Amino acid sequence: MEFLLLLVLVALLGGAALWWRRESSARKERALADARAEAQRWYERLGGQVMNLHGDEPAVRQALLDAGERYNAAGSQLEQARSPKQYELARETALEGLAYVRAARVALGLDPGPELPPLAAARGAGQLTKEREVAVQGQTFRAGPNPGPQTPHYYPGGYYQGRPVPAGWYSQPLWKPALAGAAGAIGGMLIFSALLSPSFGDPGYDAGMDDAGMDDAGGEDFGGGEDFGGGGDFGGDFGGDFGGGDFGDF
Repeated sequence: MEFLLLLVLVALLGGAALWWRRESSARKERALADARAEAQRWYERLGGQVMNLHGDEPAVRQALLDAGERYNAAGSQLEQARSPKQYELARETALEGLAYVRAARVALGLDPGPELPPLAAARGAGQLTKEREVAVQGQTFRAGPNPGPQTPHYYPGGYYQGRPVPAGWYSQPLWKPALAGAAGAIGGMLIFSALLSPSFGDPGYDAGMDDAGMDDAGGEDFGGGEDFGGGGDFGGDFGGDFGGGDFGDF
């Protein structure tokens, strides 16, 4: 009798373990399918926008060029993705492309369209609400909330060397690796220290700084020649250049 009870117990435990493995596998498959569908949805939306928008103004051309680059990068990432995390990265790239599309629509004088989900890469970066102009090492750099002949480069917000760079329009895309390298570490530090100084009293940017948990009192975050160490172009889990489609260790 005890032997029969033992056999029944073993059978029940074995059945429960088999059910658990199957259920766990099914959950993973559902999560993967959901992440794939979400990334694909934003990628297809980006493709439609990129193909249907055109304009000759420098701000429009540059924003659409950046959107097209993100479209190509997201497509490459989708092809390589094998995990929910990788599909999340592809989704982030597509959303960033759509942020550039919205900027292009603004530069064209069109309705920007519906709001997008917030970019993980831009969390806490804030946005510019005032015009800014500084001279660093004999060059003039400008930034502001609106596109124009002197500010044709849009940035959806992110991090440069671990520091928040607010969404807005800039005279040069200094956040790009090639230009950052050309400016040099000291040059890039001085430019962003001056251009993004809290002394401008920009409420949109200050709000972003507060969200990021940074205290701008006394200019500590951007003044005093403080080291701009740590972080990457986008910070956090979304660091690095998406253009290469390399998922690393994911």
